Amino acid sequence: AMMNESASRMNTIRGLFTIKGAEEVGRKPIPIEEVEPAAEIVKRFSTGAMSFGSISREAHTTLAVAMNRIGGKSNTGEGGEESDRYQPLPDGSTNPERSAIKQIASGRFGVTTEYLVNADVLQIKMAQGAKPGEGGQLSGHKVDATVAKTRHSTPGVDLISPPPHHDIYSIEDLEQLIYDLKNVNPEADISVKLVSQVGVGTVSVGVAKARADHITISGFDGGTGAAPLTSVKHAGSPWEIGLAETQQELVHNGLRSRIALQVDGGLKTGRDVVIGALLGADEFGFATAALIAVGCVMMRKCHLNTCSVGVATQDPELRKRFTGTPEHVINYFFFVAEEVREILASLGATKLDDIIGASELLDSDRMIEHWKARGLDFSNIFRKVEAPKEATYWTERQNHPIDDILDRRLIEKAKLALETKVPVAFEAGIRNVDRSAGAMLSGALAKRWGHKGLKDDTIRVTLKGTAGQSFGAFLARGITFDLVGDGNDYVGKGLSGGRIIVRPPENARIVPHQSIIVGNTVLYGAISGECYFNGVAGERFAVRNSGAIAVVEGVGDHGCEYMTGGVVVVLGGTGRNFAAGMSGGVAYVLDEEGDFTQRCDMDMVELQPVPEEDDMLEKLHHHGG
Repeated sequence: AMMNESASRMNTIRGLFTIKGAEEVGRKPIPIEEVEPAAEIVKRFSTGAMSFGSISREAHTTLAVAMNRIGGKSNTGEGGEESDRYQPLPDGSTNPERSAIKQIASGRFGVTTEYLVNADVLQIKMAQGAKPGEGGQLSGHKVDATVAKTRHSTPGVDLISPPPHHDIYSIEDLEQLIYDLKNVNPEADISVKLVSQVGVGTVSVGVAKARADHITISGFDGGTGAAPLTSVKHAGSPWEIGLAETQQELVHNGLRSRIALQVDGGLKTGRDVVIGALLGADEFGFATAALIAVGCVMMRKCHLNTCSVGVATQDPELRKRFTGTPEHVINYFFFVAEEVREILASLGATKLDDIIGASELLDSDRMIEHWKARGLDFSNIFRKVEAPKEATYWTERQNHPIDDILDRRLIEKAKLALETKVPVAFEAGIRNVDRSAGAMLSGALAKRWGHKGLKDDTIRVTLKGTAGQSFGAFLARGITFDLVGDGNDYVGKGLSGGRIIVRPPENARIVPHQSIIVGNTVLYGAISGECYFNGVAGERFAVRNSGAIAVVEGVGDHGCEYMTGGVVVVLGGTGRNFAAGMSGGVAYVLDEEGDFTQRCDMDMVELQPVPEEDDMLEKLHHHGG
């Protein structure tokens, strides 16, 4: 009750609403025993996307264990997850510390094929409610050896995610990433996290048509600990506005029933949950409140690594002070669910589904006599689009076009290798409609053999033709794709140990070092593996590479941007802004005299001559021919 009163006192938009009584809308209150049990309601709850790195392993695992016990979901955030937390237990059962929702953010930290196949939901984080338009930020003194290993980066170096995803510049690009992820893990739902803002309803319609299974609308109240103060004070919008707009647009376009709609950003009470449901949400995310349940005292210094209760710190001494338990979180969520049940009973509703999108049950609070409140008009937020009841909440599944694709045939031909490690080699044709080639094959391999995969070249596929978008995406170790032809954008996105060769046909009359052979944003977020491109690549080559080796005849602008590991050898020109923000790994460039120069970290602004004792090029020469 105190929190609900504070909602009106703190002037949240929902604090200015009242929920009508059952009689006002021609319903009768019912006994609370007739309402669905709290154990059903808590399954709709998730903990917010707080990354390992921003919070301690203790806090992160406590939230995961709690949510797994009650059938809700915890979210990894964008920092990856240590693999011992998602490896199935020896008896084959799910690991209790595994986060069900795995996030894919613009930095692609820790996004390996193995990470993607060990999830129930894969969430593409387009933005954060607390800091729309900015990427995630983790200060260097929180990046210890373990965090750096999990994120495939350099200890002690700040990790700032790019503001955009470099493979999403249009709604079609987002559709491609949804398709990539659905291929890697066909069992997972694909979620897209959007920010509450004017126009988010229109964006949501595009996201639903791009076949997302789930949309999160994130409000500005959350994310207070790690977001810059300017953002907390001046950016973002309340979730009530964005959620209402999204619900209305999806219903209006006949798309609502195939999307699970979640809301988050400062939810704390059962009343907040009910108002979220009335405005259209099926599911609810709690971040700050869940952290408070495990001991957070909101000192607002999460970025300093000095959290005195062991929640938002990597300091081993401070982490010993962490006292939270899964029971604290479970207890909190059951209290919230019981309050939801009381309100449902007072509305004459037996289950939450009955009131989702029922905005006619909301009214603006007549009690508030304040000169600012008098000018507020909530009619657009309360507006209800007329539609059959089953079209106003989540009732059906999206249809993903992944049944009859090239990878199904590749998996069939590679069956022996996948099951028994016996090497196989075969040929296949490929056309530009064959998108995400290798992603489903890699998912199957990673599910069976993990990130370590199989020995190099266990599955060797020679492909002939023009590959569609995302050729070799998330390719796992043990698979070699030798493409005789050319590739589109996003070749080797998220490469996880596989080997990709792209070369023109023998009889082609093109001059490789003067001809484009693969498109833009090649090797985005690559973790490990090798690529050899006998031709020139487009823009943003190897952006956010964290460990792959690549040899290419030339690259466009922004090559090797934000690179934190790996080796890139450019045997030609590089375009503008080469190696911007690079904080690890090495890039070699052949200069006009035919000598190699190198660029290896953020301190080395100019290209340097390669030192005498550098044997890397010798190895690559020997290996790549």
